[in-house]
Amino acid sequence: MATDITDYRDIFLNDRPMMDTRAPVEFAKGAFPGVVNLPLMTDDERQRVGTCYKQQGQQAAIVLGHELVSGAIKAGRIEQWARFAQANPDGYLYCFRGGLRSQIVQQWLKTEAGIEYPRVGGGYKAMRGFLLETVEQAVAECDFVLLGGMTGTGKTEVLGQLRNALDLEGHANHRGSSFGKRATVQPSNIDFENRLAVDLLKKRAGGVEQFVVEDESRMIGSCALPLPLHKGMQTFAMVWLEDTVEGRVERILRDYVVDLCAEFIAVFGETGYVLFGERLTQSLANIHKRLGGERFQRLQAILQDALAEQTRSGAVDLHRVWIEGLLREYYDPMYAFQRESKGARIEFVGEQAAVVEYLRERGALRG
Repeated sequence: MATDITDYRDIFLNDRPMMDTRAPVEFAKGAFPGVVNLPLMTDDERQRVGTCYKQQGQQAAIVLGHELVSGAIKAGRIEQWARFAQANPDGYLYCFRGGLRSQIVQQWLKTEAGIEYPRVGGGYKAMRGFLLETVEQAVAECDFVLLGGMTGTGKTEVLGQLRNALDLEGHANHRGSSFGKRATVQPSNIDFENRLAVDLLKKRAGGVEQFVVEDESRMIGSCALPLPLHKGMQTFAMVWLEDTVEGRVERILRDYVVDLCAEFIAVFGETGYVLFGERLTQSLANIHKRLGGERFQRLQAILQDALAEQTRSGAVDLHRVWIEGLLREYYDPMYAFQRESKGARIEFVGEQAAVVEYLRERGALRG
């Protein structure tokens, strides 16, 4: 008989294939990287069984469940599970708590398809708890350093050159600022936390005990940092990345105009360019109050001129004007205040090459 597996560390370190038998609505709220949702019951079926359980008890709910998932419906689902099991002989199945649903799927696979397939003991809840604990342990046991710097200095570029970096914005699919939304949606908060935890687990297994993370607020778009990490970030040592205003304008132009426009077109086709323009316009509108009326109107007019010119000729030069205005009048004063308030924690200041070298040496000494 297939046994219950509780080696969660092995599951995530080795990307074991997993079949999530929870209902789609549960899966959408949060799951694990690479997992496939092959539910025992649809959302509607689960809701009906749940109502029956509350009103008539467990036995009546089990009977209803078997009525709802029977005949051709049952055969079709078993066929899907069997295909997954055959394609992933080293995989597992699970439900929410490792209870009745995964037991039924496991049993039907054996009796109807002749496949013995192991379950994850404790199910989704136990694995989720393991990952939350992974983050908490890492913050308590490892050395962390924050990477700070003005908007557009290329902090993500620095992280990309370090083996001990955690790309929080990458996991959140968001660039972190008011203009940070991508063409594709962000993960659920649970998915974000799970991705981050698996990244931490794998890097620690590879010998990393010092991590570099970008200095972020609690929220990266709609994703919230795990509380232990966010609390730790109020005390971690800091490295400050610098660049010229001209260099920063060019980087922002590339990331938030040229590349983002291409991303929207790649995702949405012909309507992508229009959606890109709407996204930039909305991003500026989101900070309307903080900019103040006059400054917002002025920068908005420049942005609209730049978008009109880009539409007409493809040229992006005019975007530099509103980008530089936004940096000098809005972002830089805000970051200058932040730098001053965190000054006692800053242990190194430099441009990109020097910062990368410093962080590599620091990691080699303490990693």
